Amino acid sequence: MDFEHITTDETVATYHAALGIFTGLLQEIRELSKKKPEAVMSKGKVSIVNRVLEDLKSVLENEPEAKFLDLLDDQELPQNSDAVLVMVQYETAIKKFPRRYHKSLEVGTDAYGNKEYERFWITKEFVDIYEQ
Repeated sequence: MDFEHITTDETVATYHAALGIFTGLLQEIRELSKKKPEAVMSKGKVSIVNRVLEDLKSVLENEPEAKFLDLLDDQELPQNSDAVLVMVQYETAIKKFPRRYHKSLEVGTDAYGNKEYERFWITKEFVDIYEQ
């Protein structure tokens, strides 16, 4: 089978590790932005957010959306509303990632003759095993 998009197990692991933390951070920054959109983020918050964004940026570096992904400026500290804007760009890009690399593949049939499917991450490692 010829797969259009292939990633790696390492990239998928980084995606999963960063996704939950990113979602929580985005929710928190959105709440701060609702209360005080013009408030400037502390250097510590920017550092925490950027560590997660760096991981996501490495996951998304070969994706078409990568050119729109920036880190928060830790020299000119961003306002809460600016941080939300940057993070929403990541949110949009990471939603597309599983659509490209997580696919349903036929694995057999059930007792009634119906096709059975399982979802797999299409990684180099998976493709090597699949093609054997």
